[in-house]
Amino acid sequence: MKVHHLNCGTMRPLGTPEGLVCHVLLVETDTGLVLVDSGLGLRDVADPAARFGPSRFFVRPRFDENESAIRQLERLGFDPRDVRDIVLTHFDADHSGGLADFPWARVHLTAIEANAALHPQGFVEKGRYLPTHRDHHPTCVPHTPGEPWRGFAGTEELTDIAPGLVMISLPGHTRGHAAVAVDLGERWILHAGDAFYHRGQIDGTGQVPRALTAMERLVAHDMSAVQANHERLADLWATPVPDLLLVNAHDPVLFRRAQQFDAADHNHPDRLHQPND
Repeated sequence: MKVHHLNCGTMRPLGTPEGLVCHVLLVETDTGLVLVDSGLGLRDVADPAARFGPSRFFVRPRFDENESAIRQLERLGFDPRDVRDIVLTHFDADHSGGLADFPWARVHLTAIEANAALHPQGFVEKGRYLPTHRDHHPTCVPHTPGEPWRGFAGTEELTDIAPGLVMISLPGHTRGHAAVAVDLGERWILHAGDAFYHRGQIDGTGQVPRALTAMERLVAHDMSAVQANHERLADLWATPVPDLLLVNAHDPVLFRRAQQFDAADHNHPDRLHQPND
């Protein structure tokens, strides 16, 4: 498999000088294209209020049609109809907004996240799971990860899509949040979604914009689980794993690092854990 790193939604919350990205993976497989998350889509650009809700005033998305996954695929020379499957880390607006641009694609997520999106409970869930992201009636495929993988207890290889595509249960940010790992042969990419917002939460520096810490706490389904995810991923970051590239959904430095690494000749696997390459 081959991966392209796409920013499908620049966001500029106050108090975050670097801004945020919506890091989407475009995966080429033997049977078609797969997206890991979908970022913001064309309908979000056309109707931000209905599609993103009041949180748009805090995270301040750019809503640029050229950043949508479908437009970026077209510029890369791909046929959007070849996107057969989309794997969601979770159903938040900045991760699922582009689903409607690929209504024919199967949408894979954890069964717990699917239930949360369909039956939201409480103020936070009712604000985050907007019905407009499902009004095109996507075909959802729920998964229940339960096998161990590299120290993670609940995982599932999505062999119905492609061998080497692994969903990893990491609840906390949402009820059914997941990470997604992709086997590229010589290395793996682990997309942690919103299991952490900023590299400072796992790289040992603790240097995290306060606005991001506040936002994380405000929307977390289970903050103690979020903190446990930080600890698990910090251990992974600190341990030399030459064949694993760790990224997340919103850190622009990790996004650029992933792009630069994929553009390099891959002769220096030890660079995978250098966050400022």
